[in-house]
Amino acid sequence: MGKIDALDRKILGIVMNNARIPSKDVAAECGVSRAAIHQRLQRMQDLGVITGSSYNINAKSLGYHTCTFIGVKLDRGNMYRSVVPELEKIPEVVECHFTTGPYTMLVKLFARDNEHLMDLLNNKIQTIPGVSGTETLISLDRSIHRKLPIISE
Repeated sequence: MGKIDALDRKILGIVMNNARIPSKDVAAECGVSRAAIHQRLQRMQDLGVITGSSYNINAKSLGYHTCTFIGVKLDRGNMYRSVVPELEKIPEVVECHFTTGPYTMLVKLFARDNEHLMDLLNNKIQTIPGVSGTETLISLDRSIHRKLPIISE
């Protein structure tokens, strides 16, 4: 990954908190031209510093009332390469991490309710070849949700 400088970090700090902010406003806050902002943003995308942009959607507004973390144990750790594509087929799975500790993988998913969660566990996740066990943790409330701080080098 290429180097980013102080101006890049300032731009990132602004757009991380509001990806829809007009370039002219970012330019004004940074004291540079709109063209410079566009060039910097494009360069950071090309370098992989910026990997996308999206809207934050309230899952409950879409009918998903249960946020769940599932610790997944595999028969063998190297089976994660074949399990991940199967998890990708489940639209309710929003994150999957290959981990150390008691689980091979940690999966975050949203379910409409406990019945839907049970169906996802019993008929989708636990039927994937290589999955030897799961442990389900239901999130009662998300207390902290923030962006990473932009640090200077």
